[in-house]
Amino acid sequence: MLFSEVYSAYFNAVAAILCEAVNGELTDKRILAIINEKAFSESFLEIIPAIKNEEWLLINKNMKTPIKKPPQMPLTTLQKRWLKALLTDPRIALFAPDPTGLEEVEPLFTANDIICFDRYLDGDDFSDGNYIENFHIILQALTDKRKLKINYESPKGRRVNGTYNPWKLEYSGKDDKFRLLTNGGCFGATINLGRIKSCELLGEFDSAALRDVPRESSLTFELTDYRNALERVMLAFSDCRKETRRLDEKRYTVTLRYSLHDETEILIRILSFGQMIKVIAPQSFINLIKERIFKQQKLFRE
Repeated sequence: MLFSEVYSAYFNAVAAILCEAVNGELTDKRILAIINEKAFSESFLEIIPAIKNEEWLLINKNMKTPIKKPPQMPLTTLQKRWLKALLTDPRIALFAPDPTGLEEVEPLFTANDIICFDRYLDGDDFSDGNYIENFHIILQALTDKRKLKINYESPKGRRVNGTYNPWKLEYSGKDDKFRLLTNGGCFGATINLGRIKSCELLGEFDSAALRDVPRESSLTFELTDYRNALERVMLAFSDCRKETRRLDEKRYTVTLRYSLHDETEILIRILSFGQMIKVIAPQSFINLIKERIFKQQKLFRE
């Protein structure tokens, strides 16, 4: 929204069209292809007549342009300030982005301007030297498809040493933590980067040999839209992929897809909506709800 009126899809599409016109390679077919790639499908209704009728005085009917050099799209001050604000984020800094050209730019906002709620307070320390070093080693392993020898602390406090094939990095906004999804041995491990004590690059591995380890699950529930429950559910599960189907004026079915690592958190969120949500599948998740409720009842009695 910050840039749509400055360099919108139309600007980018017309700039690409002008580049081909400058090179003498523009045709009707290429105009349509560029519009389909860089603008909206209906944009040809605006752009093509403007070109054909020479309304913009940029391209004539013979597909020639008086412009001598390809158009450039320099960043605006607003865009630079936005990028500088993003580069101040310690999570983005882990990827070592190039700040060239933004040295004298004032950030559009700072971390102090953002208040995060409904997030755990024990997130990763993204400024820790050992964490940064491990992160860079993991990035290199993912890029070069090399094995990793990892020494980390399990959730139960036990030291674990193992050799793993890195699959991908995953960030949890709820936990404010990075996780490394791996594939190796007889199982695939998910390792919180904050628990990694050290890691070492080893030789290459065959990415085609990686097994598809289940890391995602789903559940379906029936929602009664009472006291704006539908909107609150959409917000509460905004970090999950979901499909919603309307049954009648007040009832909906929602299918959520979530990481298995977050199952306990999803369970807590589901229970927070009380009788407005009724889980109908799978039975394994329904059993988790029953177990949780029985435990709470036992605690209340004690």
